[in-house]
Amino acid sequence: MVDKKDKIVLVGGCFDVLHPAHVIFLEKAKKMGDFLVVILESDEKIKKIKGANRPVYSQKDRAMMLTALKAVDKVVLLPVMEKEKEYDELVRKIKPDIIVTTRGDPQIYHKQRTAKLTGAKVKYATKFISKFSTTNALAK
Repeated sequence: MVDKKDKIVLVGGCFDVLHPAHVIFLEKAKKMGDFLVVILESDEKIKKIKGANRPVYSQKDRAMMLTALKAVDKVVLLPVMEKEKEYDELVRKIKPDIIVTTRGDPQIYHKQRTAKLTGAKVKYATKFISKFSTTNALAK
């Protein structure tokens, strides 16, 4: 349960095949506040972004793995969202103080725009750690 005094930290992503970089990122994000919320992309969106063979694990299974991590306080399952406005409405309901991402995030503009709309700050937890990427792991 969130206390009104708690700093809410928000992260989002696919987290398709959980790997060390995900855990490092989530642990660092958690240290930036009191309550870490992960918004988890839908299977349909991942398939659209990453290709027909993805996700490896269903959204429900990915949520179960994330919830088991000590750093994660809540996982929100994203439905298929066609418009940024739908995403913005969800983030407004969460009311994050901080939106955390990685350095080199190709979606940084989206996070900055959402932060501006909600009064949150964007912070970086880590740089992108390519040696642990899901795509690279699956290619082996």
